Amino acid sequence: MFFPKVCEACSSYLSDNEQIICTLCRHALPVTNFHRTNNDSVKKILYGRVRLEYATALLYFSKGGKVQKMIHNLKYRGHEHISLFLGEWLGSELNESNQFKLIDAVVPVPLHPSRKRQRGFNQVHQFGRAIAKALDRPFVTDLLIKQSASKTQVFKSRFMRYDDTGSQFMITDDRSWSSKHLLLVDDLITTGATIEQCAQALNQIEDLKLSLATMAIAE
Repeated sequence: MFFPKVCEACSSYLSDNEQIICTLCRHALPVTNFHRTNNDSVKKILYGRVRLEYATALLYFSKGGKVQKMIHNLKYRGHEHISLFLGEWLGSELNESNQFKLIDAVVPVPLHPSRKRQRGFNQVHQFGRAIAKALDRPFVTDLLIKQSASKTQVFKSRFMRYDDTGSQFMITDDRSWSSKHLLLVDDLITTGATIEQCAQALNQIEDLKLSLATMAIAE
């Protein structure tokens, strides 16, 4: 009554039958449809660095756009329901894809414990959990860990973001997942530096296949 719900993309008031974002924004959000059209835009970012079986992003991210506002509200205002909303949206679409039905488990890009304590949650957990539920696969949060804290990436140049992610991730188990196909999930892919470092750690697993799904891709 006192705090009416507002759209996470445009801040207009939501009607009783609207959740998270208003109907106008839902139809205006820049969806990629990569997983429907077999578009390789996400894979191209990582060509020569990471071998991916399949890769997709739900939305396009542009500076000052609706998607940037949503991800900002998620990461810095604690609106974790956005993560669940985007995960359920993408999960329902990936469940219709024969490619993504081949994965064995979903793994989130981890936060360092100090950053997680500061933020209170990992912004990709609900996203990944919803995708795992839609695909009826395990959601594995203890395989990949971040072993060093890094400063926020928001105000860094693309080169600085790429250069600052070395040797941050490690795996806790390289035997149980041998010859499996894992789906790595993250919020936003820009240069692909974080994904590359996660892949380097995960590729210690013998005969691993790796795919990727993110909330958004930078235009």
